[in-house]
Amino acid sequence: MLASGNHSSYPVSFILLGIPGLENSQFWIAFPLCAMYVVAIIGNTTVLHIIRIDHTLHEPMYLFLAMLAITDLVLSSSTQPKMLAILWFHAHETQYHACLIQVFFIHAFSSVESGVLMAMALDRYVAICFPLRHSSVLTPAVVGKLGAAVMMRALLLVSPFCIMVSRMPFCPNQIIPQPYCEHMAVLKLVCADTRVNRAYGLFVAFSVVGFDMIVISVSYVMILRTVLGLPSGQAQLKAFGTCASHICVILALYIPALFTFLTHRFGHHVPRAVHIMFANLYLLVPPMLNPIIYGVRTKQIRNRVIQGFCGKDP
Repeated sequence: MLASGNHSSYPVSFILLGIPGLENSQFWIAFPLCAMYVVAIIGNTTVLHIIRIDHTLHEPMYLFLAMLAITDLVLSSSTQPKMLAILWFHAHETQYHACLIQVFFIHAFSSVESGVLMAMALDRYVAICFPLRHSSVLTPAVVGKLGAAVMMRALLLVSPFCIMVSRMPFCPNQIIPQPYCEHMAVLKLVCADTRVNRAYGLFVAFSVVGFDMIVISVSYVMILRTVLGLPSGQAQLKAFGTCASHICVILALYIPALFTFLTHRFGHHVPRAVHIMFANLYLLVPPMLNPIIYGVRTKQIRNRVIQGFCGKDP
């Protein structure tokens, strides 16, 4: 059933199939996905709580980490509850406007996550290459402005996705063959020329990820030059150690994201179940791994967690 709007007709709701090809296994697949989601919620909430109560952690690195934790909470929570409802309770129907809201949150906060990782790379660059100027360059005000700029970029670039799609006519087919709404999946249901929408999607993807990856790469090239110029091997290892967590988080985000992006557009021979599982992991693995990586490799956070469990100083 289609509802009439000012500029288009749109369906009242969509049907999210879940994981086509794995219908008989969906119930059991939901259990590890749920476990990963719980770990993501507990881990990121713990990181936020530790940074909030410990005033010694109100430094640029930890403020960016708090931004990353908030982004991970929003990103995972925008997909997982509905996904689990589909896999466990067969709640396949989703309202049209709820679907567009999910499109916005997925793409906007994926952009924010990439932007925060870029800002963290800049922080590591200043901290290692200009250690004496770090506190004066990256003040809390500057950190706040960087966070606001990353968020504003996401709002300005992603909002047109929803606006453009909402003004287009939809076909009678209302089935989305995956467990959540995202731009390309919704666009395939439009009964009109979508070349402009697709081109804009590619522009946003390449401009956001491309710009962030260039800044991250240049930052780490400069860091590598500085570290290799340090006089002692111990100093070099310490400098590399401060970047190891960030590098792991970058790989956890960009590798599945790149696979998902490429298979959506060019991987027509990739089995749909494999593509959908990787798309799910792209939205769930980074939020789950980020607090674990930083919790294990960051002494201050690790000690706070141990202190909370043991009830005394570690």
